[in-house]
Amino acid sequence: MKAREITLIAILSASLTAGKFVLSAVPNIEIITFLFIVYTVIFGLKRAFFTSIIFTTTEILIYGFGTWLLGYYILWPMLILITHLLKRTINSEYGFAIVAAIFGFAFGLFFALFESLFYGIEYAIPYWLSGIPFDIVHGVSNFIIVLVLYTPLTKTIFVAKQKMHIV
Repeated sequence: MKAREITLIAILSASLTAGKFVLSAVPNIEIITFLFIVYTVIFGLKRAFFTSIIFTTTEILIYGFGTWLLGYYILWPMLILITHLLKRTINSEYGFAIVAAIFGFAFGLFFALFESLFYGIEYAIPYWLSGIPFDIVHGVSNFIIVLVLYTPLTKTIFVAKQKMHIV
């Protein structure tokens, strides 16, 4: 990797951390899903994947280590891979908004299944059921965020990418 590539990944990772911090006071409304979708579409699979690894590792320094963190190492790359596979067939912000909504609705279920590996299914079921209201907020807010911000942010980042001569 070149210095420019490393710097780009660091900046993208820092923007994720800043975005998470800014919205941390509002339960289950986040900008991480949206930014990973945008970064995957604009910068590609490899850069988005490395960004997710750096972002998730940085989470350890801020919030400490927990089983949830291991889920992040799976979940964010999975979103990036899904976005990468769908980006040729999705032609508008509506398609990505639907992807983000489904991701938000399924977030709690994924973590319930993941936590069941550590604590058993008898822990996972009430964990998931108690989180359904949060998952609804998560899915709806993801949909709205992507729908409203996808086009203006992708245009802005694309112009910046060209000015910085990033291929």
